[in-house]
Amino acid sequence: MVIMDNLGIVFALLGAAISALLAGIGSAVGVGMAGEAAAGVVTEEPQKFGKVLILQLLPGTQGIYGLLIAFITLSQIGILGGGNASVSFRAGLLYFVACLPMGFVGLWSAIRQARAAVAGINLVAKRPEQMGKAIIFSAMVETYAILALLISILAIVGIPALGV
Repeated sequence: MVIMDNLGIVFALLGAAISALLAGIGSAVGVGMAGEAAAGVVTEEPQKFGKVLILQLLPGTQGIYGLLIAFITLSQIGILGGGNASVSFRAGLLYFVACLPMGFVGLWSAIRQARAAVAGINLVAKRPEQMGKAIIFSAMVETYAILALLISILAIVGIPALGV
């Protein structure tokens, strides 16, 4: 049974790592894509730096959400805060699965949000007065990252109530 308890903590940690890693990778790719487009605009029109920077930063939020899920998971299983780090195999699998929505949706939505941000950067390059619309186009993708964040949080904090 000791092996199963150790596997529980391994699966819980794996879930936390996947959430942070996948969402972080998506954000890194997304911010990089938008940064390339922003650099092109700033090369020609340096005064637009502030506007394109805002659009570049938007795909970075998914990485923050993935990190938040990892912190919540680590806190729940006792790794953070000095609690008991004993996790049953069943609970470990539940934590693992609870982290997956944020990891996968974070990865995908950050990249898709970057594509919308790049289009917004191109819009701002030609029509700076359309900045608000460019932000809205990119921010709409954020909705799905927030939904994944919420479902992962609700699943993670609900696991102790199952008594596993």
